[in-house]
Amino acid sequence: MTDIFFRTGEATVFAAEGQFTDAMPEILIGSVRGPAGQAFANMMGQTAGHTRMFAVRDCNQMVRPATMMVSKVTMKSSAYVDLFGGIVQAATADAVLDCVIDGTLPRDQVDDLCILAMIWIDPRCPTDPNLDKKDLYRTNYEATKIAISRAMKNEPTIDELIANRQSVQHCMNDSDAE
Repeated sequence: MTDIFFRTGEATVFAAEGQFTDAMPEILIGSVRGPAGQAFANMMGQTAGHTRMFAVRDCNQMVRPATMMVSKVTMKSSAYVDLFGGIVQAATADAVLDCVIDGTLPRDQVDDLCILAMIWIDPRCPTDPNLDKKDLYRTNYEATKIAISRAMKNEPTIDELIANRQSVQHCMNDSDAE
């Protein structure tokens, strides 16, 4: 049995043209007996505007490993909460379960691990009359699977980060500073 104490991963999957459905989950995976488990338990309470919920595939279908979704931004409308607790929750839960099915997450440890998933939904989504809910599901599902895989493989490696230090710049950083 592999000791999965504290693993982190993130991923970005971009929206279809004309959509605001980019997904950028940040994942923490670890033992329920370690710091990840402590953080998980500490997040059981609610904070105004930052809803926390288990990832469930449907009513009475909480995914394993237990996964808590936390919003990265303040939720200011019930429409935002509906997307978070509906489409994005389903995408996150399905991705976690599929990572168990495909072996990315060890099936024999699902009750000993927990996952914290910090989730971002573009604030324009709830008011977009042309919101493509299938694309919102797609981006969050794909990004969650990638983030979990990266966490489990400890990617990117420090060697990769050092090798691309001068060639990679944050896509939102348009300054001349390095």
